[in-house]
Amino acid sequence: MLDIGYALSRRFPDPPQTDYRRADRHALRHDLFSGDVYLADTESDRELSTAWGWVPVLDFAWALCDIAELLDEDPLGSRAARPQYAELDFTESTDRLLFERRFGWVDIEAEWLPADVPPLAFPHAELRGEARDFLHDLLADLFDMHEALADNPVIWDLQARFPRLPAGRGGR
Repeated sequence: MLDIGYALSRRFPDPPQTDYRRADRHALRHDLFSGDVYLADTESDRELSTAWGWVPVLDFAWALCDIAELLDEDPLGSRAARPQYAELDFTESTDRLLFERRFGWVDIEAEWLPADVPPLAFPHAELRGEARDFLHDLLADLFDMHEALADNPVIWDLQARFPRLPAGRGGR
């Protein structure tokens, strides 16, 4: 089972004068909410994680939702034999997470790990559902810390674009 998590950094706090209600898309994706993230396979007890402290956590959640949709563009869906690829690059680094979907399964590997470390593998529907749940759980945590963020129109659009999915349809 896929588990996605994060920890906000104490070393890279948001600027104290931040107006979360009016923060633009760029600020929300790249300048705020720095920390670390992980993707874990709870059955095999393996994970891909960062330990840099500066990863834009909201951007990671947003990008993961985008990637789940990008990997679903083949009309054959889970029957597609042709691999579909996507990558998530970290803005302050050359490191990337690489995604490959084939026959409904997605392999995820981290470039910063040794080449002999096997990728994590999950059903695409699980990746899509968990990515959206992670986004909404993260936003709920951020709203608890910064109430004005819940009134930001960019966040409203993000929530509308990636709603939680019902259980059994790529959600919990």
